[in-house]
Amino acid sequence: MSPEKMIRMANQIATFFASQPEAERVAGVANHINEFWEPRMRAAFLEAAAACALQGLHPLVLDAMDGIKRPMAKASA
Repeated sequence: MSPEKMIRMANQIATFFASQPEAERVAGVANHINEFWEPRMRAAFLEAAAACALQGLHPLVLDAMDGIKRPMAKASA
């Protein structure tokens, strides 16, 4: 999936949560991404967001970045 598409999807999630109570917005964005995006997608999103210096991200996504879980690397055998 392209970085642009992941950023667009994250922004759509933020747009939804922008209508929620203020106390729930940031956690709602992070929780949604953590629960519904598979680990490889979260890893790719975090890498893409860092590579583009977080440009183009909705302010709620920016605020939620610390709450988005970076997937653990699998131990090699």
